[in-house]
Amino acid sequence: MHIASIESLAKSYGVRQLFTDISFHISEGDKIALIARNGQGKTSLLNILAGLDTADSGEIWVHKDIPIIYLKQENDFDGALTIEEQLLEMQHPIISLIKRYEGLLRDGKTDTPAFESALAEMTDKDAWNVESAYKEIVGRLKLPPPETKTNILSGGQKKRLALAQALLKAKLFDDKCLFILDEPTNHLDIEMIEWLEAQLNTQKTTLVLVSHDRYFIDSVCNVLIEIEKAHAFKHTGNYQTYLENKAHRIEVAASELKKDKNIFRRELDWMRKQPKARTTKSKSREDSFYDIEKKVKQNKAEGGLELNMKMNRLGGKILEMKKVYKSYGDLKILAGFDYTFKRGERIGIVGKNGVGKSTFLKIALDLEKADSGKINHGETVVFGHFSQDGLQWEKEMRVIEYVKSMAEYFPLADGTKISASAFLEKFAFPPEQQHTFLSKLSGGEKRRLQLLSILFKNPNFLVLDEPTNDLDLQTLGLLEDFLQNFPGCVLLVSHDRYFMDKLVDHLFVFEGNANVNVYPGNYSQYRYSDHYVSTFNTEAVNSIVKDADVSPDSYRESSSKTEKRQLTYKEKREFEEIEKALPTLEKEKADLEATLMQSDLPYDEIEKASKRIGEVTEELSLKELRWLEISEMM
Repeated sequence: MHIASIESLAKSYGVRQLFTDISFHISEGDKIALIARNGQGKTSLLNILAGLDTADSGEIWVHKDIPIIYLKQENDFDGALTIEEQLLEMQHPIISLIKRYEGLLRDGKTDTPAFESALAEMTDKDAWNVESAYKEIVGRLKLPPPETKTNILSGGQKKRLALAQALLKAKLFDDKCLFILDEPTNHLDIEMIEWLEAQLNTQKTTLVLVSHDRYFIDSVCNVLIEIEKAHAFKHTGNYQTYLENKAHRIEVAASELKKDKNIFRRELDWMRKQPKARTTKSKSREDSFYDIEKKVKQNKAEGGLELNMKMNRLGGKILEMKKVYKSYGDLKILAGFDYTFKRGERIGIVGKNGVGKSTFLKIALDLEKADSGKINHGETVVFGHFSQDGLQWEKEMRVIEYVKSMAEYFPLADGTKISASAFLEKFAFPPEQQHTFLSKLSGGEKRRLQLLSILFKNPNFLVLDEPTNDLDLQTLGLLEDFLQNFPGCVLLVSHDRYFMDKLVDHLFVFEGNANVNVYPGNYSQYRYSDHYVSTFNTEAVNSIVKDADVSPDSYRESSSKTEKRQLTYKEKREFEEIEKALPTLEKEKADLEATLMQSDLPYDEIEKASKRIGEVTEELSLKELRWLEISEMM
């Protein structure tokens, strides 16, 4: 089924051209990722597709029977509403029924005719699936209690609430919709991201998304559309396919550019020798020369972020944390944490939202006081702290003025200096953009400038709290290359698994209740470890399989531990027992689902069956995960 068509779309803001000739089609079941640099029109294209903005020219058509569900980056909620009221703020008969049922349930009116009527209607209208999805979504995204007012929610909680509402809407339409997601993984912890991957993989939803999470794109999407130099390039396949196709396109373009340069030199020589009075034929050749000149000057190769920084050498003492305790009331963050950082270490920090990862960074930097314990900084350490607070400025100014307020020149290791303007160019701020006001920058451009302002101070110990949020994939690649060659220490909090895998050599795993596990390896290695399986046992097996296909080289090389080998007697017995247990659990789950569909089921039986189906689903996920792990050893 044909869902939508975009033909020759163009959009600009003032003199800034976002795109000039975007064309592609969307078919039912397509899962499309849009890729482009910050400020090149990804969100604008989503807004046009969702009907919230118009193009300057071109045509867009969306099937009239297909509803559009749009998760925007920023969401404005009515602060007077509770979380539950906002979630169920939809005009749909099933939602009205669930509101009535939930209200009677909450008020304890389970022995009234109204409740009996609501129960019967829930069954008649097949509303239990939506009710079950509603509770699962709220639980998985760890939203605050349903009676919480939306005006007191943090930015991350609002984003998760908006995502929950979008997923619930998709469920109402039985996933037969056009689902548009703008950075859906922002403010989600890794467990939530993997759950979302599994949800989108099992749905038949037609999807268009923008994301910087490459594992997420690999797991969910089957088509990538890149916007570059105002044009669109379509790639069928995963992120690796896109990289290969792009490399080939750049190679071809470089070859063509070489030919164009040869022609340009020849034609330039002809232009210089021509007399002032030219024939019509000469005029035609002159026009052709200007076309070639334009192509040659526009086709500049993208450079990497290469900065030979002048950095103070780290001494023997860098950062010591001794017997550190920290808690907020009943919430324990650290309990006797001990660690001495060594020169050149690259440590990643992972864990669920709310376990204290950002607090740990602030304690390490001495920006927040621990309840007890010692924090010792080495005398030669210069910290560069990239916080989630974003770019800060006291008064409105232009980009170049902001950088020059720190220094006019940036010192390099060889004793030379580069100007503030040249430094900006290395961070993809061309001269024409350097005079843009800070307030006019996109979210990703502000994050890029924030990173620049930190590196301008020549730190030798980088402390990065979610540095990948809002950065485009091209900038992420440049940042990864830079950090891989950074000679100092790196302490990194990130939910971007690909980014983490490329940069860290071991992890601090925050498991909650002040339990911090030090794991020697990157995230993918930890993800497949026995410790992970025993600690986090609710991941969907489909997500596991997808991840295995896209793990980076570093993981594939390190996975020699799980090479095929002879199973031990204990492992064989465990494998046989799992194979016997899986059909039994699947049958019990099917029986419970059938039980919940009965119209005359008493409330206490409904509650008992609902609880048990959750336990069975979790046990199934754990056993499937263990079955997969053992089968890969065989």
